[in-house]
Amino acid sequence: MSTNELKQSEGIAWGVTERIGRIVLKRAERSNSLSLAASRVLVMAINEVLDLRPRVVLLSAEGRIFCSGGDIAEFVAAGNGLDALVGDMLVTMHPALHRLATAPVPIVAAVNGPIGGAGIGLALCADFVLASESVKLRTGYAAIGLSSDLGASYFLARRVGPVRAQRWLMLSETIDASGCLANGVVDALHPETELEEAAEHLVQQLARAASGSLACIKTLCSGLPGRDLAAHLEFERQLLLAQTRGPDAKEGIRAFLERQPPRFN
Repeated sequence: MSTNELKQSEGIAWGVTERIGRIVLKRAERSNSLSLAASRVLVMAINEVLDLRPRVVLLSAEGRIFCSGGDIAEFVAAGNGLDALVGDMLVTMHPALHRLATAPVPIVAAVNGPIGGAGIGLALCADFVLASESVKLRTGYAAIGLSSDLGASYFLARRVGPVRAQRWLMLSETIDASGCLANGVVDALHPETELEEAAEHLVQQLARAASGSLACIKTLCSGLPGRDLAAHLEFERQLLLAQTRGPDAKEGIRAFLERQPPRFN
């Protein structure tokens, strides 16, 4: 689907077509940074896309950089009002990001280049993170006397471990593509010319999957490690029984026995 077919405002494009939600950052001339205006539109985009109940959501960006974080020029212009500006941005962005990260559908990020600051949280909130070979990660917060936002510390620690995440956040070191892959920041690297195709293949595959099954798997795994084994086993029992009563299980078993690809509802 061309981004020309999506709604667009303030360098954000969004929409749902053929069961796939799409959110595209289109502020390439500003490194896809998030201004106050862009953040408000991004909140609207996230909520509108999820309200349409897609089977999968794809986050992507145009240009050489996925997202550099907050708009530093706007921060400078805010002067002594920086706290008010950041507060205005986060009061809606954080709930929207939480809704996106915990949505009962797979979230895929196609990271076309470097990520920094808030861009880390936006990219790594996804369940699947595909990246181009030009990806780099630099937290940058401590370098300008700030702490993290948009879940950057949470999602980074979830992928690389809390000690390594803390070190990267404190030192603002640049982690190159091979380091991102080796440490689990991203799930796969692709040549820049092949990233879009790889991401499209993945979201199409996920859109054809059993949505109830994927939702249960995401719910079960996202609660770890805080849930003890006994509670987890009981939760598994409840969710599995619910799935056995639905049409997807019947279709999946039928297709398996007939050696055909399933056609989930």
